[in-house]
Amino acid sequence: MMIEAVNLTKEFGDFVAVNEISLNVAEGEVLALLGPNGAGKTTTVRMLGAILKPTKGYARIAGFDTIDDAREVRRLVGLLTEFPGLYLRMKGLDYLRYFGELQGMPVDLIRSRSETYMKQFQLWEARDKRLGQYSKGMKQKLTLVRAMLHAPHVLFLDEPTSAMDPHSAKLVRDAIAGLRQEKRTIVLCTHNLAEAEQLADRIAIVSHGQIIALGTPVELKKQLLGESIMEICLAEPLNGLVNKLGEQVKVIAHGQNWIRYTVSDPARFNPWLLNELSQNKVPVITLSEVPRSLEEVYLRIVESDQQKS
Repeated sequence: MMIEAVNLTKEFGDFVAVNEISLNVAEGEVLALLGPNGAGKTTTVRMLGAILKPTKGYARIAGFDTIDDAREVRRLVGLLTEFPGLYLRMKGLDYLRYFGELQGMPVDLIRSRSETYMKQFQLWEARDKRLGQYSKGMKQKLTLVRAMLHAPHVLFLDEPTSAMDPHSAKLVRDAIAGLRQEKRTIVLCTHNLAEAEQLADRIAIVSHGQIIALGTPVELKKQLLGESIMEICLAEPLNGLVNKLGEQVKVIAHGQNWIRYTVSDPARFNPWLLNELSQNKVPVITLSEVPRSLEEVYLRIVESDQQKS
């Protein structure tokens, strides 16, 4: 297991920011942490990255304890914080060289990777500009390059696409997808639910310093929203198909030539249905799952948790 956290807790005086969070993240997995502001996501990431010491519990990165082996953990991870500190008088290339040297990287490797990544994120033309001249989106991309520069096994990315235009945000999402293919382990904190659904293998929803839901997007949707909703659209009127389907599935809604229904085993039922329609020479236009957003799941979970507290 690349990331292991057990009863991870952080208290600031009387305030409990993170309350006994436990989770495991496998090598090459992307885990998204979702939750409202103040839920404890950033504090959790800082403890996992050996920046903050937990009050109670423990965490390990690739088997190294974040307290006892903090130096080794920091070598293994790349960290992008939501509000990265930048030395605004430094030039972009100098900034990366400085952090590369802190990681003990050879100068030639720092230069080659800096050039590769700055070109990838369209920053190369600004390499000799001072960071104070960078836009907010450019600064965000540069700090992501800094986090990636030493080829870390684990990346903690806190709002990696905030303040970016759509094109830059896509560059970052593509980069994250590429890191995933390289078997890098990624913990992604974001308020962008579509981004989380696109990139993450699993999603943990955090509220009041605790994980209140954990699973794949499909699992969470099924758990909170019920069975998948299918829709079939025909090229002619239904002609009694509603009544026939109603004997085997739950019909949700229908029109002149379409039906929405739920079924416990769509992988078995849908091919049978298409075969039946084909044998009866009924032309089918489409058969597909009705999209349901992660936003529906997130809002339902968080609102339910807020009502309990």
